[in-house]
Amino acid sequence: MFGANQLNAAKAVLAACRNAGLKLATAESCTGGLISGCLTAVAGSSDVVDRGFVTYTNEAKSDMLGVPSGLIDTHGAVSEAVARAMAEGALMHSAARISVAVTGIAGPGGGTAEKPVGLVHIACARDGAETLHECHVFDGGRDAVRAQTVSAALEVVLAMVVRTPTG
Repeated sequence: MFGANQLNAAKAVLAACRNAGLKLATAESCTGGLISGCLTAVAGSSDVVDRGFVTYTNEAKSDMLGVPSGLIDTHGAVSEAVARAMAEGALMHSAARISVAVTGIAGPGGGTAEKPVGLVHIACARDGAETLHECHVFDGGRDAVRAQTVSAALEVVLAMVVRTPTG
């Protein structure tokens, strides 16, 4: 289901969170739970993974994570502002101290000139730290975009854990 590189990245994230004493939450739109799935494919992940939110619709983003509907109306669901709000909302609605959120256009349809297929916003929030954000335009079909999103999201979490002191 997941490639060796993804599973190794998941193991690295879990080890880093474990060493830092952090619980992790995910907030996923375009990946539909694949990040949580990759993390929980690793035995022993239950001591790190608190919960995963699959917020595929705008309503779910608002209801489950507290993303203001006005923010979605203004910036669109696939935006830096919404990704950041999703990550921050996952922290507020969980026992986690670090979270990762993804929102994007996996395709094959749904893209525009301004927001093409493959566009993904990733945000990572951590208690006491500034929320990180990355924007990518991934190549390939739907499965490839989603797989690349999982890998990139895990890298962002690892970067946040490594760069932010435990406190």
